[in-house]
Amino acid sequence: MNKTAIIIPARYNSKRLNGKPLIKVCNKPIIQWVWERASLVKGADAVIIATDNQEIYDTAKAFGANVEMTSENHKCGSDRIAEVAERHPEFDIIINLQGDEPTIDPLCVEEVITGLKEDKNADITTLATFVRAEDDKDDPNMVKVVFDKDYYALYFSRSKIPYERNYEVADFYKHIGIYGYRRESLFKMIKLEQSKIEKAESLEQLRALYNGMKIKVVPVLYNSIGIDTIDDLNLFKKMVEKEI
Repeated sequence: MNKTAIIIPARYNSKRLNGKPLIKVCNKPIIQWVWERASLVKGADAVIIATDNQEIYDTAKAFGANVEMTSENHKCGSDRIAEVAERHPEFDIIINLQGDEPTIDPLCVEEVITGLKEDKNADITTLATFVRAEDDKDDPNMVKVVFDKDYYALYFSRSKIPYERNYEVADFYKHIGIYGYRRESLFKMIKLEQSKIEKAESLEQLRALYNGMKIKVVPVLYNSIGIDTIDDLNLFKKMVEKEI
């Protein structure tokens, strides 16, 4: 039946911005901003927040979200969403929407869902956007992706890829960290051991590539603001203040 769930992993501890999901912008915690955007996605049968923190759980309940507690021992977001997905066999497609993407365009999430439904060879779908000339391609917080002629990912990196040996030849794409999984693909991936490249880059999608899984990349015009640092948070605050 291809029922779809959007699962939003949200943990309290963060190396760069502790307590990030609960930081308030215009009197609303970041996790609520994300949940509200996810709730606008057409084609999603459920939106569930997955957390290991009681305060996040209570906060999400208070603003009306469907939220479930998970283990504190998960190494990455995919492990956390898999715990929730295992409780819900009714969902065939699982969308991993990061809890720090408060500006996410619902249409982009719909692209992830559509990409998985239309390409039967894809195990996972994700998004990328063209990197503008003024963007800092060397910023390790901006994950880059290269893909083949059929839009299957070749590699993801925090480094600048491809390397510009011939200047002004290459195009650069920023990865947007939203993933669509077929149910069986999600459970396959979390059972695999972390590879050296995944550990080196701290990018869990490299586990799938290392083991031959196919990740379909859907290019979009949307440029996300993922909140990883205090500078990202201040930029989001300025955006919200302008709209008020």
